[in-house]
Parts: sequence; C-alpha cells; structure tokens
Amino acid sequence: MSDWPRDASNLERVPLPISFLSDFGRSDEFVGVVHGVVARIAPDVTVIDVGHDFPRGDIRAGALALLRAIQYLPQGVALAVVDPGVGTGRRAIAAATEWGIFVGPDNGLLAPAVAMVGGADAIVSIENPELRLPVEGATFDGRDLFAPAAAVLASGQAGIEELGPPVDPDNVTPLVLPLVEHEGSEVQGVVLWIDHFGNAQTNITPQDLEHAGAAPGDELELGIGAVKHRLRWATAYGEVEEGEGLVHVDSYGQVAIAVRGDRADDMFGLAERRGISLRRGWGTRLEVQSTASAK
Repeated sequence: MSDWPRDASNLERVPLPISFLSDFGRSDEFVGVVHGVVARIAPDVTVIDVGHDFPRGDIRAGALALLRAIQYLPQGVALAVVDPGVGTGRRAIAAATEWGIFVGPDNGLLAPAVAMVGGADAIVSIENPELRLPVEGATFDGRDLFAPAAAVLASGQAGIEELGPPVDPDNVTPLVLPLVEHEGSEVQGVVLWIDHFGNAQTNITPQDLEHAGAAPGDELELGIGAVKHRLRWATAYGEVEEGEGLVHVDSYGQVAIAVRGDRADDMFGLAERRGISLRRGWGTRLEVQSTASAK
C-alpha cells in the first residue's frame, strides 16, 4: 500500500473511490445530494455507501462502524459525516494515511479507523474557500464542504496540502473506547454494538477469554448486572439449540453474544455501553441465575 498517491502530481491516475458513511438516513434527500455534489465535481469517481442509518448524532456509533468497515474497503477516500457540532467552531479535517485519505469532522469520528490503518502521515484543516459551495447557511457541511473536499482528492484535482493548513496530530480530537479489564479468571468488558439481528458485539477478544483460561466449547458465565447466564462458547450458531444463547467470535474477530433464531439484546437486556463479564465455568454465587434457553 506504500505506493498510494498522496498528492496531485499524477493527474492522469485512475480516480479513487469514495467510501461514504453518515447518519443522514434514507428518508430525506441528503445522501443523494452528497452523491450529486461528488458527481458534478468528479463524475468518474465511484461512491460506495457504507451506511447511513446510524443513530443521529451518535459519533461513537459512526466511528465504530467505520472502524469495522475500513479493512474491507478499497483504498481511496473515506468520507464520514456524523456531525452534531456542525455550524459551531469544530474543525473540518482530512487525514492522509497509508490506506488513503479520511475526510470528516474533528470530533473523534475518524480517529479509531485512522489508528486501525496505521495512523496519519499528515492532517490538515479544510479551510480553502474554493472548496466550499457558495450557499447560505452552515448546517450541511456534508454537502457544502466535506463532499467537495472528498471529490477533488479522489479525482486528483487537488492534493491534501491544498485543502488547508497542517494540524498537529496531538490537537486532533480522539475517541476513547473502553478497555477490557481482567480480574482473576473473569473478563470485564462492554457492549460496543447491537447489530440488525440483535447480536451484541463486545470489546472482548478471544485472546482475552483464552487469557482467562477459557476455550471454544467451554461453558461460560455471562454476567449482566446481578444476573448470571450460562452460555457455551460456540464456533457456529448450529452448535446450540433454537432459542438458546451462545458466545462466539463474530465476523470482525470480537467476542459477541447471540441467540440462535432470536435477539440477544431482547433476551438478555443488552444495550450499547452496557457492562458485562465473562468467566469460564458456571458459578454457585448467590446472584440471580439463568441457563439462557428458549423462552
């Protein structure tokens, strides 16, 4: 990936794709308008819709989605807009990495994915007035500022240094994600994401469970508040009965809680940011206990 072009010196190169993520939803015209702005500036650029139905203004949800997706997206430009601070003094940035260039608000949205691909080689503040659409109002930077910047970068009409002045990486807003804690044979973490099917992805990795002495096939004790559930660490849904819960490693390599044929969030009362614990075996402590079988 080291041959990725970071400037506009080769204007004859093939246009790069733009991977576009936002919280704009699909019930309004906003996503289509951003596509239209890109098409007017750079008609040969392909736009990939990563997702647009993330909770409105939820920077953490957008950041985690971009983090999950980035390793599967083609090199190019990542345009990410979850921007509750639009119209305020928050900065608009572009970050050049080995993967490509990330464009979006400086509110932590880009930080985890940028770190995933090895960090930024250069970061600039998008301030070039020639890149802003001449419209009234300051509440749609996705259309008026970020889309033009992404389009000229993807098409090679401008290099990142032409967008604006450099920014010290130490002054860029991070997104702090919770760390896993180990307490004896117990692993403590949080739910990062509830997917469309009700599966709960956690920040716990299979290495965390192995460090606590667990292995695939083991019975695990899942703790959610005062309630303890008995689940098996399975490698596939088919290893448990219909309606039965399981712990497994999901498609992104994280430990997840699921129910075969049902929703784990409903069955276990799980939600994003909810704390959980996992440990090998089935304890005899006095908390409320459950075998997490069919309802």
